[in-house]
Amino acid sequence: MDFFWIWSLIGFALAVVYGSFFEWSVHKFLMHRPLGGFQYAFRAHAVVHHQVFKADHTYHLIHDHDKETIPMAWWNGPVLILLSSIPFAAVSWMLGQWGLVTGSAIGMTSYYVLYERIHWCMHLPKSRRLEQSWLFRRLNGHHLLHHRYMHKNFNVVLPLADLCLGTLMLRAKTRFAQAMGPSVPDVQPKA
Repeated sequence: MDFFWIWSLIGFALAVVYGSFFEWSVHKFLMHRPLGGFQYAFRAHAVVHHQVFKADHTYHLIHDHDKETIPMAWWNGPVLILLSSIPFAAVSWMLGQWGLVTGSAIGMTSYYVLYERIHWCMHLPKSRRLEQSWLFRRLNGHHLLHHRYMHKNFNVVLPLADLCLGTLMLRAKTRFAQAMGPSVPDVQPKA
């Protein structure tokens, strides 16, 4: 019996969970602080992106020339997918089950594409079908709070790592002038 597809499904499921922790780690340790001489991710994200997009009305794109600061550079996706696939490739090699790395590569690619799509829609809303879903609104509020409190809510796609690693924030600690819109939930403190 060929277990390739079973291992592929296992790899996909594990990659989605792993993706949350990978995203959290990259976001916290590379995108919010310089790591030795490697400052590219920190400058592109914490310095530029967070300077342009805050938690107030500037959470949504105001100046068209800032549109390029929403997504990661084109080459970041392949690099991140390759790096995140290394553990799965090692385990696949040890087990001799190449479906595991195949499924995980599809899972990590899907996770990255979803990250870019959701993040794009958060900062450049256009009443897309995706933006009308309950899940998107929850994730959008989660990300909005990250723009208010940069040391919280590092996940964009699946806040599992935020929950497990103690960085999950569901509501603001104090009132602030937050972004508004049909896909932006109220994240103000409860009265």
